Amino acid sequence: MSRTLFQTPSLRNLSRLAALSAGVALIGLTSACANGGNATPRADLAARTVTTIGVNAYLWRASLDALSFAPLLQADANSGVIITDWYSNPNNPGERIKLTVAILDRDLRADALRVSGARQTGQGGNWTDVPLQAATVQRVEEIILTRARDLRRSAIAGSNDD
Repeated sequence: MSRTLFQTPSLRNLSRLAALSAGVALIGLTSACANGGNATPRADLAARTVTTIGVNAYLWRASLDALSFAPLLQADANSGVIITDWYSNPNNPGERIKLTVAILDRDLRADALRVSGARQTGQGGNWTDVPLQAATVQRVEEIILTRARDLRRSAIAGSNDD
């Protein structure tokens, strides 16, 4: 069984950790000097490209918000894929849907988002595949894009309050 750097308290690992800390401090000092030495660099949180994760953070958050009605089967922020489990509306238990959202780019753009889905109807305890209306997929895309734009606007307004 291998151990990570932080699990083994050997002298060699402690010196590696100290070197890593010194390197991080040096990077911070270098970036401070590049700004004249008296100002710390500010991240542009309202940029249309926010990628502290593998994909655009606004699209990612908006997708999670839009799909919050259904249980998630998979959500991978590095690949940008969100898959819901089957969801049945309590008002229509004989029908269920499953959605997949793929975020394809790091920019906040309409073509950086792809939504697909499947629909089934239940009859006699068996589920049968039926076509999912294109309007349903388009509506989910619109909801996600609108929410992502709202999140970005909020970030812009928040950064202007400083």
